[in-house]
Amino acid sequence: MAHISLKDETFFLFLLPQKKINMYPAEIVIPMKAELTEHGFAELLNKEDVENQLKEKGTTLIMINSVCGCAAGSARPGVIMSVMNSEKKPDHLATTFAGFDLEAVQTVRDHLAPYPPSSPSVALFKDGELVHMLERHHIEGKTAQMIANNLIAAFNEYC
Repeated sequence: MAHISLKDETFFLFLLPQKKINMYPAEIVIPMKAELTEHGFAELLNKEDVENQLKEKGTTLIMINSVCGCAAGSARPGVIMSVMNSEKKPDHLATTFAGFDLEAVQTVRDHLAPYPPSSPSVALFKDGELVHMLERHHIEGKTAQMIANNLIAAFNEYC
């Protein structure tokens, strides 16, 4: 309980824990998640999922998915295209959804420093260390093929 005094009046504020609410309904998000999970991406739903994934040896590609048009038109198709068309591939594929998997997204973002929060975004980790990053501004206005080419070059270098 917080206590505030203004002149001769005393007020008590009761601070209640706030429940985090998803920004988007599941009916909208689930099909967008399925675009990646149907191609072998594991869902990261909470902090523990993220931390366990990043402890895995080898390379891990994580996409922070989003409802925006650039996620639908370029990011998801480009990420899928990169994995399907590259000789060298990440050892692990994972995804989490901005505005929906709140704890998992925040945990991934904690590992993306010094990059600011960005969705959609795509990160490549090697043995838990960030080695390549595509922020939203690298995705907007780009074709899926351009996204795929960028990621394939990163796979060739780090995988």
